[in-house]
Amino acid sequence: MKRFALSVGVLLLLITRFSEANHDDFSWHGFVAQGLTSSTDSNYITTGNEITTELTEIGINGSYVINSSLSVSGQLVYLDGGNRFRQGARLDYLFLDWRLTRLFDWQVNVHLGRYKNRHWWYSATQDVPQTRPSISLPQSIYYDGNRDLALSSDGIALQSAKTSSSGTWEVRWSYGRSPLAREDTEKLLSPQAQGRVKQDFTHQFSTYWQPQSMHWQLGFSLLQSEFTYDPAAVDILLNGKSGIDRLTLAARYDSENWELTMELLRDRLMYEGDFTQGIRLDVDKTGEGGYLQWRYFLQNNLTGLVRFDTYDVDRKDRHGKQLAFNPFGAIPEHYGYMDTLTVGLSWDIQANLRLSGEFSRTHGAGRLTAVVFPDALVYAKPYWNAWSVQLMYWF
Repeated sequence: MKRFALSVGVLLLLITRFSEANHDDFSWHGFVAQGLTSSTDSNYITTGNEITTELTEIGINGSYVINSSLSVSGQLVYLDGGNRFRQGARLDYLFLDWRLTRLFDWQVNVHLGRYKNRHWWYSATQDVPQTRPSISLPQSIYYDGNRDLALSSDGIALQSAKTSSSGTWEVRWSYGRSPLAREDTEKLLSPQAQGRVKQDFTHQFSTYWQPQSMHWQLGFSLLQSEFTYDPAAVDILLNGKSGIDRLTLAARYDSENWELTMELLRDRLMYEGDFTQGIRLDVDKTGEGGYLQWRYFLQNNLTGLVRFDTYDVDRKDRHGKQLAFNPFGAIPEHYGYMDTLTVGLSWDIQANLRLSGEFSRTHGAGRLTAVVFPDALVYAKPYWNAWSVQLMYWF
């Protein structure tokens, strides 16, 4: 909490100080988005099939150019997404951008501080509503419960790009860690867990290539991360640690009137720990998933979307049959997978005002929460629906 207050204070001080500076050196923008949303037969967004206004996003971001090589960027937001993620304000990012001299025809930038994750298609734009293709992103890759964890980390990141006769190459690397709130521990483990989960590090690398034709782009990313559990004096978990190894493959094709996007992932998840009940947890499993998304630009201001998103918690148990033998209590088998079909429509009323709506039909609940403890499961029937309508304004 102290770190958050200090970071917010620094960001507000920068905005106040630099807003008085040369307007060519300082720029700032913001957005306000509000909507109606509901999930039926699931507590993914709302509890008890309610229709709610808990679809609020308010943000302000700024950038100050210190000199030709250095600049500072930051963003502060307030979010209310129902049950999807933690309600409240947070500092999404605040980093120093150091533009290095071109190295072997590569333009290299170093980001120091709370840098943004730029390794997936929408990882760097998921925090701004009007830059997303839909109100909610595909959960196989952009799991709402990990929104803050996936968006940014405290550490160092390198961004590099090169354009040649073979096309444009982008290579990115980052190393850091993200602070986790108390609510994150409850989602990852159990409401009974009294201690805190801490991320030890997250190490990522990605590269993307776009030929001169500019119609399509290919890429992949690698992620390795480890977590440890710091138990309370009286706790159900005596010790614990976990690790994630992720491989993501990505492809996109842009036509004049439509866009086709795909991302596939393979997650190796490792958990181990000792519990007061005398139970030893030792899990090593691999999850797989991905999505295929098609957007059609009906008019200059009207865009339609169709997307299929799928995820299996364990590639060796795609139908969730083994969840009945969970040592902490039986878990329904539909928590072993999650398949979602989404349709959506966006209307740009004017250059900075958009109305978006979407409807999703889902089979399974494997991506709603970590599937370890029965009391930590987000309630959902085998088949459930979700819909949202949101008005977005930006400046």
